[in-house]
Amino acid sequence: MSDTKPLVILAAGGTGGHVFPAESLASELQKRGYRLALFTDKRGGNYSGVLGGLETKHISAGGVAGRGFFGKVISAFSLAWGTFQAKRLLNKMGPRVVVGFGGYASVPTMIAASLGGFASMIHEQNAVLGRANRLLAPKVKRICTSYQHVDFIGEVDAQKVNFTGMPVRQNVIEVRDQAYPVLDDTSAIEILVLGGSQGAQIFSDVLPEAFAKLPPELRSRLHITQQCRPEVLDQTREAYKRNGLNATLESFFNDVPDRLAKAHLLIARAGASTVAEATTVGRPAILVPYPYAIDDHQSRNAHAIDEVGGGWLMPQEAFKPEILADRLEALFSEPRTLVNTAAASLNAGRPDAASHLADAVEELIEV
Repeated sequence: MSDTKPLVILAAGGTGGHVFPAESLASELQKRGYRLALFTDKRGGNYSGVLGGLETKHISAGGVAGRGFFGKVISAFSLAWGTFQAKRLLNKMGPRVVVGFGGYASVPTMIAASLGGFASMIHEQNAVLGRANRLLAPKVKRICTSYQHVDFIGEVDAQKVNFTGMPVRQNVIEVRDQAYPVLDDTSAIEILVLGGSQGAQIFSDVLPEAFAKLPPELRSRLHITQQCRPEVLDQTREAYKRNGLNATLESFFNDVPDRLAKAHLLIARAGASTVAEATTVGRPAILVPYPYAIDDHQSRNAHAIDEVGGGWLMPQEAFKPEILADRLEALFSEPRTLVNTAAASLNAGRPDAASHLADAVEELIEV
């Protein structure tokens, strides 16, 4: 890695939704010869890939708003201490740009960057500006977004917005060119079910019964691949077996891109990474937003895909076996609908998101 180009610091931590785009940007900036460092919280010590190889500084971080009086006091102290730590390190390391990826792990570093006069930008993964990024938006020079329309960006901050898309892993991009699988009256129907990083209980509760309600000629063609929570794996497997359904169940798949490329239909939560991967590969999806997500951001993510015709938003309260079975029968009886939806999904994808995000970093360096 060249020492001739300036240092860029990435501030990320917490869930995969925050870490995946940081990983993608790090990979792209490394290709362009930039020096990189990662500022994260205490959970960020076991990253693999590019992030795992970066110089890493652990910064104290607390939630933006702790629970209860003592929670708020502890959170405020952690935030203040983390900001002090980050400011001291930034002054010592002298980065040209500091990039934050949302979540409370990024807040102290981004506040310190603002206080220290360093050029800074944030990336928002969802169609709703997260609470941490809402706090940071007035303090940064650029707000990069995964969606063209993002809620809670004010009029003043809207001038800073750069629609880059949501970066995905390279192995997802590599299967983008695989055509939508042929689906005719006799072919097997491949269904992929993903529930986020820990599975989704409702999919285990609803799907075996919903698939069992399909007409026998459709039911016999199904092959279901489903991610389940470990504690319900056996009972879900038994439910499929009891209904005579062909299903492959695991608590984790390490080859999701390949399975996604083979799928005729994805049934999933609507987290930022899942939606971005589905549209990068171009697969139609029934998206069931997690109803307790902060600010209901998964519903906004799903609505954005529904609007462009790349999938269907199905609220959890409507995710019932009878309703889902009717929807599936209609889709599988008219394959052209799935083919057209796959094309719309592919068109909505942003496989070059990491490159656009790196361009935004370089624009700040040149200012």
